[in-house]
Amino acid sequence: MFSHGLLTGALFLMVGVLYDRAHTREIAAFGGLGAKIPVYTGLMVLFAMGSLGLPGMSGFVSEFMVFVGSFASFNVITALAVLGVVLTAGYMLRMVQRIFLGEFNAEKWGGLTEMNTREILMVAPLAILTIVIGVYPAPLSNILRATLENLVNVLAR
Repeated sequence: MFSHGLLTGALFLMVGVLYDRAHTREIAAFGGLGAKIPVYTGLMVLFAMGSLGLPGMSGFVSEFMVFVGSFASFNVITALAVLGVVLTAGYMLRMVQRIFLGEFNAEKWGGLTEMNTREILMVAPLAILTIVIGVYPAPLSNILRATLENLVNVLAR
């Protein structure tokens, strides 16, 4: 849940940054923005990859822990839940392709500006946490361990 809140919050924040400049959230209206706003593109792709569960990102650790923990008791349901990971990967990659790759419409989006320092400072902690938790999740897992053990004991009765 921590990773989901982290990544979803970051993605909504990034959409808000683009909406503030373009006044639209319609994916089909964009294309090739990676050439015009590379810092924004890099951060958005980082959060999208974290959300789809790329190894080394907090989303992967979260999904892996859920799937490993639930497979022994709910193997069929867990196997079906893996389809959600596949669908997420599909729509995140499609979003990245449609917004940031391809031909840039300079006439329509030539006036777009890169993220400013304030916006970068807002998302930088989220980006750092996404990577740190993905590479070294032990501190967060240790904080949650007592609560999870209590929950398991209550549900086992």
